[in-house]
Parts: sequence; C-alpha cells; structure tokens
Amino acid sequence: MNSILRVLNRDEIVVAGHRGMRTFYPENTLLGIQEAIDHGVDMLEIDLNLTLDKEVVVMHDNTIDRTTNGTGFIHDMTLEQLRTYDAGGYMGKQFEGLKVPTLRELCQLCDSYKELLFNVEIKEYTHETVDIAFAILKEYDLMERCVFTCFDASIVAYMHDTYGVRCQGFPKEYMKNFEEGENGTYSKLFAVGIAMTPSPTNPQRRILTAQLARDFEAIGIEPWCYCPDNDVMVEEAIACGARLMTCNNPLPALRILKERGLHPRDIAGVQK
Repeated sequence: MNSILRVLNRDEIVVAGHRGMRTFYPENTLLGIQEAIDHGVDMLEIDLNLTLDKEVVVMHDNTIDRTTNGTGFIHDMTLEQLRTYDAGGYMGKQFEGLKVPTLRELCQLCDSYKELLFNVEIKEYTHETVDIAFAILKEYDLMERCVFTCFDASIVAYMHDTYGVRCQGFPKEYMKNFEEGENGTYSKLFAVGIAMTPSPTNPQRRILTAQLARDFEAIGIEPWCYCPDNDVMVEEAIACGARLMTCNNPLPALRILKERGLHPRDIAGVQK
C-alpha cells in the first residue's frame, strides 16, 4: 500500500529507521538514510529544522554542536554556512566529509522507493517550518506516505487542523502545550510514540506496557514504540502490542519479525 495507512495492516509490524540507521552511521545523513533503506526498513524517521535563509534541513537538534564540528543554532545560519561543517566525523574518521542534507535532497534520494513511508518530525517549532516542509513534500508527492510528529502539541494541532494530515504525538507527560479534553491533543493523534526505556532526564515518564498500548488503542490511537534495538526489547515490544518499531538499529527487529511472519516484505516495502 502506497500510503501511511499501510501501518494499519495487522498482518505486519512496521519497522522505521530512527534518523536513518544511527547505531552504525551518522544520523540524519544521506549515507545513513540509504543504508537504512538498503537494510530493509519500511519507514524513515527524520527530523527537520529551518535555516536562516529558509531552507529545510534534516537534523535532529536545533544546534549543530552535538553532531558536527561546529557550534550554533541552525536558524541563525544560512544553508551555505551550515554546509561548511562536517556532519559525519563525530562517529569516526571514515565518515568525515558528510554534510547536513536538505529535505529536498532526501526526497530526491528516496524518489525511486515508491512504498517507503516517512515519519517527519518538526524540530523547529514554527508554522513556517511546517509550511515550507509541506510544500516540498507535496512537490514530491509524498504527503500520503507521511505521518507528522512533534513534541509541541500546538504544532501538532496546527498540522492537523490546517492541513488535515495524520499526526503522531506522545503520552501527554512528554509533550509541550498539551491540551486536555474531547477536542484536545489526543483527538488530533493518529499514533503515539512510547519509549522502551526511561529517560535519564525524566525517569518518571511512562514507558511501553501492554496496558498502555491497550489504553491508546481504546481511544483510536495507534501504539508505536522507540527504540527496541536488541532482541530482548523487540520481543517485549511485540508482547506489549506495539504496531510500529522505530529503531536506531533495525536489524534485530527486521530479523525477529521476519521469523515470526510479521514482516512479509523486503527492502523498502517490496513484497516478497
């Protein structure tokens, strides 16, 4: 199925590559994204920021400090300035020379993978980032293959109410500007991302359990999880009822789900 609605197929569990294949390759780089596709993920989870000159770039953090050899906020740099920094060397000398890709470059790379799905997370919390990113995704005819994610519930509401897209959020404890009530944040969610392990900065946050998955399914929200990166966590995610796994290392999930008959596809969603 050439649509995000493929995730509703109860004969399989979808596997997403988290920021590409970040266990082995620099995150959110074209190399890591291509490797994730080549290893058989069904979906790419990517993160979007906006430069000073209004270019949408694929990068998780709002600053370049952690994953490049530079410092500073992306929204304070032009694309040309951003491209002067190395986005791969932090993971090893063999990756030196990689650059932060634009959303348009990612779309071009993925253009031939017609069943590949996308989880597009907005990291620069502005309507402008959403508007420009959506215009690019529409140009490449990718909107129907996307779910759109943000930790800011006000951005989720904007995407849902303005564009009518399917959105992924998180349990309310995770989200900024969460709204309670019948017409609140949960009413705008297609899916929810639930962590497999507690956060070092927020050890009280809810993690995946079978009951939590059932609770979300009861209100019509798909229970997804991140990041089951080894055999034990993959088995736990299956047992809890997760319908999608976003993995830094997708190899255990792909192997175990194939063995269980829960991943009946090969590379980029091509039917066996």
